Amino acid sequence: MERGALGFFVDRKDAGQRLAKLLVDYDVRHPVVLALPRGGVPVAFEIAKALSAPLDLVLVRKIGAPWQPELAIGAVADGPRPFKFLNRDLIDEIGISDKFLKAAIAEKLREIEKRRRLYLGDKPQVELAGRCVIVVDDGIATGATVRVALKAVRDNRPEEVVLAVPLAPMDSIEKLQKNADVVHCVITPELFGAISIYYRDFRQVSDEEVVAYLKAAANRFSQ
Repeated sequence: MERGALGFFVDRKDAGQRLAKLLVDYDVRHPVVLALPRGGVPVAFEIAKALSAPLDLVLVRKIGAPWQPELAIGAVADGPRPFKFLNRDLIDEIGISDKFLKAAIAEKLREIEKRRRLYLGDKPQVELAGRCVIVVDDGIATGATVRVALKAVRDNRPEEVVLAVPLAPMDSIEKLQKNADVVHCVITPELFGAISIYYRDFRQVSDEEVVAYLKAAANRFSQ
C-alpha cells in the first residue's frame, strides 16, 4: 500500500491492472472476484483476467428511514445467502416498526434480483464457501457500502476475504481491515478528495458495459 501517493489512474482498466499486479504476487487459492457495480466491474475484470478467476457481482441496497430515505438504518446484499444488516440501535432510537422493516427488506431484495437478472440473466451465482473471495470497487470514500458487501461475503463462509481497491483514505482502510482478512490498495492519499479526481477518465459505466464485461469474463474464466 503506497501511502500519500499523488497521481492519476488513466481509467478503471489501468486501475484494475495495477491492482492485479499486487494480487498476482499474493498467494491466492481458488479465487473468485466480486465487483460492486457499476464502477467496480471494469476494475474487477482486469483482476479476474490476471488470476483466471470467475467474475461475479455483490449488489448492495441501502434501507432508509421512512421519512428520511437518506438516513441509512440498514442494508441488504445479495449472494448465495442474501445478507441483511440492520442498525438496531438507530432503529430502536427512532422507532422503526417491524412491519416497515419487513416490507423494506423485501423491496430491496426484489430490486437486487431485478439488477442481477439485468446483468447476469439466469446465470447462477458463484459459490463462495471455501474460496478466496476478492471484493472490488473503483474507489472508497466512507466505505459504508463496501463494509456491508464484506459482511455479506463473510456470511457465506469463504476461506478468505480480500478487499482490493485502487484508492481510499487511510482511515477508511483501517476501519475496513476489521471486515477483511487482507486489504490491497494502490494509493491512500492523505488529502482525500472525490474519487473521480484520481482518474483521468471516470466516465459513468453503463448497464450495457457491465453486461459485456460479465459475458466476456464468463467466456474466458471457469468457476
